[in-house]
Amino acid sequence: MWRGILVFTLLAFSTVAAAAQRRQINPIPFAHEPCSVLDFRPCTPSYCSPLEPGPCIPEIDYPYGENLQLTIESVPAEADRAKYQKPDHDLDTIGDLFAELRTCWSPPSDKARAGMQMAVRFSFNKAGGLIGPPRLTFATAGVPADIRTIYLDAINSSLNACLPLKFTTGLGGALAGRPIAIRYVDNRELGR
Repeated sequence: MWRGILVFTLLAFSTVAAAAQRRQINPIPFAHEPCSVLDFRPCTPSYCSPLEPGPCIPEIDYPYGENLQLTIESVPAEADRAKYQKPDHDLDTIGDLFAELRTCWSPPSDKARAGMQMAVRFSFNKAGGLIGPPRLTFATAGVPADIRTIYLDAINSSLNACLPLKFTTGLGGALAGRPIAIRYVDNRELGR
């Protein structure tokens, strides 16, 4: 009889201790475990309770939108030099596409402006060509119209020099029609 009471007490204590343990939330996007209707608690990405100990860290599935976003610098940082190497094969991943687009960029040589930033948005078709011309979405404030035109022309000529891109069938189908936003940053030290 004492043995049964001891086993029951140990089981009850272990159940309470397990329930009191802090629930670990993995803040890395897409790292949550799948959940089931048979779970004893709601799914992590969409549930947070004020009764739980510790901070409430909701998981957000990045990226927010359908955009593919990329920043291209005229002079890449030393740590990013590998990202600016042209792939020697057909483009099969988003990383390959971004590397190809980075190697295409050639900033204007005359009337260049240090710190100039421009952003454009466009889409590719399955064959690796553009669907319409890139649309300007941002330009550094206070820049004269002629300099903006020079940079936009440099962006268009850089992209046209690389087209058509050689996509694999899978990447071409996945990218066709999806908007791509590129921010060009002229971080060269000009006239110093």
